[in-house]
Amino acid sequence: MPYREYNLDDILDAITGQNKKYNIELIKTAYNFAEKAHKGQLRKSGERFFNHPCACAIILADLGMDSDTIVAALLHDVVEDTDVTLDEIKGNFGTDVASLVDAVTKLGKIPYVSREEAQAENIRKMLLAMAEDIRVIIIKLADRLHNMRTLNAMDEQKQRDKSRETLEIYAPIAHRLGIRAIKEELEDLAIQYLDPVAYADIEQALTSRQQYRQAFIKTIIDRIENRLGTSVSDIHLEGRVKSIHGIYRKMYMQGKAFEEIYDVYAVRIITDTVVNCYNILGFIHDMFRPIPGRFKDYISTPKPNMYQSLHTTVISREGIPFEVQIRTWDMHQTAEYGIAAHWKYKEGISKNDSKMDERLSWVRHMLDNQKESDDVEELVTTIKSDLAQDDVFAVTPKGDVISLPVGSCVIDFAYAIHSAIGNKMIGAKADGRIVPFDYQIKTGEIIEILTTSQPHGPSRDWLKIVKTGEAKNKIRSWFKKERRSENIETGKAEIEREFKRNLIDTTDEEFDKIMQTLAERQHCATVDDFYAAVGYGGILISRLMPRIKDEYRQSRKESKVDINDYIAAPNKRNNEGVAVVGMDNCLIKLSKCCNPLPGDAIIGYITRGHGVSVHKRDCTNVPRDITKCEDPERWVRVLWTGKAKETFKSTLKISALDRNQLLVDVTVALANMRLQIHAVNARELKDGNCEITITISIENLEHLNTIIAKLSKIYGVYTVERTGM
Repeated sequence: MPYREYNLDDILDAITGQNKKYNIELIKTAYNFAEKAHKGQLRKSGERFFNHPCACAIILADLGMDSDTIVAALLHDVVEDTDVTLDEIKGNFGTDVASLVDAVTKLGKIPYVSREEAQAENIRKMLLAMAEDIRVIIIKLADRLHNMRTLNAMDEQKQRDKSRETLEIYAPIAHRLGIRAIKEELEDLAIQYLDPVAYADIEQALTSRQQYRQAFIKTIIDRIENRLGTSVSDIHLEGRVKSIHGIYRKMYMQGKAFEEIYDVYAVRIITDTVVNCYNILGFIHDMFRPIPGRFKDYISTPKPNMYQSLHTTVISREGIPFEVQIRTWDMHQTAEYGIAAHWKYKEGISKNDSKMDERLSWVRHMLDNQKESDDVEELVTTIKSDLAQDDVFAVTPKGDVISLPVGSCVIDFAYAIHSAIGNKMIGAKADGRIVPFDYQIKTGEIIEILTTSQPHGPSRDWLKIVKTGEAKNKIRSWFKKERRSENIETGKAEIEREFKRNLIDTTDEEFDKIMQTLAERQHCATVDDFYAAVGYGGILISRLMPRIKDEYRQSRKESKVDINDYIAAPNKRNNEGVAVVGMDNCLIKLSKCCNPLPGDAIIGYITRGHGVSVHKRDCTNVPRDITKCEDPERWVRVLWTGKAKETFKSTLKISALDRNQLLVDVTVALANMRLQIHAVNARELKDGNCEITITISIENLEHLNTIIAKLSKIYGVYTVERTGM
């Protein structure tokens, strides 16, 4: 794919089209300054590096952003990728530009401890930057959009990683800011790399129907204009087609055929007043037959990103369903440009803009929701959930509308009203009927929270039920403040259970040393603070266990001496590819409880009448300390010989999004790797996810890791784990 080269004239053309006053000289100076700083630098695609800042500046000019934002876009990579300092930026272009460049630069500098921690830190910085100056994230969105447009220069894994991050973080932020054009393009580009076959199918379906679609929309517009022309003045009509990602979500996540998607075709009607919007709605329902349950009034109840419009789906005379959107010009500006409309149509944002404070309140909520959580992976998951684009709208008995992410339960609703309501909650009603705590609310329901006047508090089990970060934060906060001694006890007991479950056996002195190390890593002042954080749910000990187990095993390798070390070198091989140290001509079998593979650390157990059973060293059936078990002499040292049999059976558990074609994609991937499948079992989970258990033939541990890596790339797959089944 050829890359377009941009220059100063392209930027000036984009600016000229905005009919606004710009500091042209400052923009020209920034262009020349950045071009000189990036001279000789190339992108991975082979294009000159400076082409990227130019493209970002043009995207921002098209949004109508101010001079400082465009200048900052031109300079946003110079501090990170050249010898230019922030002081030079400040001296040449002023404090505002320097602050924007500094904030965008910091978003790129992440201390990579792990992928999850890096992503969490990046999200934190974005939220903090947004709260300080919303222009920072708009520059970052332009930066990500151009990177996605040129992503085909990257390797396949990088394409998938960037696309998944775009779909989970950047597109939802663009949605929350109401910038429709950037949101939809980011989503379409991400799907193009995550599921190229489906993308091509949808694109082909749209292309093959293009002439028909254009003729159909023109016919509908003509009919509406003829009907409204004499009744409603000053109206503007236009046709639109649903984005590829929007169609993809309905086809592959909701299992609908292309023909079942009612809002592929849409007509937008823009008028002057709100009264006209409702009058036009009456005309539309008189002209065409409305589909029940497909009317949405976002004028009286705006979306969280302040989107307003009337939506109705109707059926034409030809029997073809299509959507009609009705809005005012002000609503249209907000719908298309979101928060950027303040720059495109006004003079930016003042410091005392109450409406803007309201629109950015979700940023502050998300920052607040992080305070009680010390677990990195959960933080990322919670923020992704809070950024989810789909919302439900429920009503309090007093008529107040509460907006929550899809899947939220009545506990989320209670805490969205007030912390005290949630903490005193003893039950809930939906449309007058008693519902359980895990009841997921639906749009339009009247939710009544039942409370008690007696001293009360939330249940720890609620943390497993609630959807929103706000509810989790408030529940943890209550336990943190009200139940410290109980938290310490609960946390210590939970840690001991996890140690026992993972076969970690330590002396009191070793245990205390491990706890001190963990407390320091989690930035807790004392070990009791660490226990308390585990107790109230701020830290999930299960997430820390893999590293604890690795360190425990390593310490045992370095310090432990058991009876196995006194047995002679191996002297016998067999058809399982395993040698028993010190024994000849014995029957050997690989244990089915853990299915050891060449490459695994293994140990043998002398059975009665069935030879030596070989287990993985970390199998749950292997004692924690062999020297202290009942029959230590029956545990023997075994080694892989390098001449193992050709194939072994191994069972994998795949956790994934419950979508159509998932099982097909998994089996096709295995077939492409020429693997024999022995058994498959799939089951649906409650939260819209599913679990697939599949048994296959493999060669060794390295082969298995390759298979896991390939299955992990399938769209919708969260984790692929080896099991002992």
